[in-house]
Amino acid sequence: MPELPEVETIRLGLKEILPGKVFKDVIIYWPKSLNYSKEYIIKNLYKTKILGLKRRGKLLIIDLDNQYFLLIHLKMTGQIIYKDKNFRFGAGHPNDSFISKMPDKSTRVEIIFDDGSKLYFNDQRKFGWIKLLNIEEYKKFNFLNSLGLEPLESSFSFEVFKKRLNLRIKSSIKSVLLDQKIIAGLGNIYVDESLWMAKIHPKTIVKDIPLSKLKILHQSIISVLRFSIDQGGASDRNYLNIKGEKGSFTKFAQVYKRKGLLCSRCGHQIIKIKVAGRGSHLCPNCQKLKTNR
Repeated sequence: MPELPEVETIRLGLKEILPGKVFKDVIIYWPKSLNYSKEYIIKNLYKTKILGLKRRGKLLIIDLDNQYFLLIHLKMTGQIIYKDKNFRFGAGHPNDSFISKMPDKSTRVEIIFDDGSKLYFNDQRKFGWIKLLNIEEYKKFNFLNSLGLEPLESSFSFEVFKKRLNLRIKSSIKSVLLDQKIIAGLGNIYVDESLWMAKIHPKTIVKDIPLSKLKILHQSIISVLRFSIDQGGASDRNYLNIKGEKGSFTKFAQVYKRKGLLCSRCGHQIIKIKVAGRGSHLCPNCQKLKTNR
């Protein structure tokens, strides 16, 4: 599933393309992906102009000039592909849709703008979705309101971070960091990398982590996410940014996908275990499991 840096990479790319575009038509190939009547879409989407793009956690938000919002969640296998006569932009789950003729068998929604350009929402496993909400529905949308801290905003202070972790003080640190109600946008890759930087075992219970290490973890999360965004995300195959470049974060990852290789910090062999139902990469020497302060 795309995580915060991947969705932010999509937002940054589309921000250079979509503002000012006017909706002309929408073709729905899979009704559950955009579950509204044709009449509703014609009334509330056609002839509207895109004002800008935002992100909340892993959710892409498109602001429209009629006080409506298009919310896009890629889930596990979603893709966004933009195409006009001279340019193609694609991001999301890696497969051949980035270079194949559109629409293809995974296309669920096709959006056509008045200048002839098109935006495709592809989703192999059909878990992703698009919502079209007016401003009141947007304010009350439970999914948005349930999301936790935005780790790249100024409000993500250490004190606030610590208070949020304390909501699940008896849980493993990895399960808490993966909880979107605690911190929005973190996923498996960046949690593993952040815990390695802070020398914390992913099974460590929150209450057993020393304050000094929590402070390092807080800064590690910010550093890892910012670096990944600079690298265009973590996907290393068919994931393109606005310049047509592949995401390269995994080239610099310290533990993710490095099982059996040597830790760059201590030289110990990296292992992979299961924590919170997820495959977790760590260095057992740097990240020893301790149960007290």
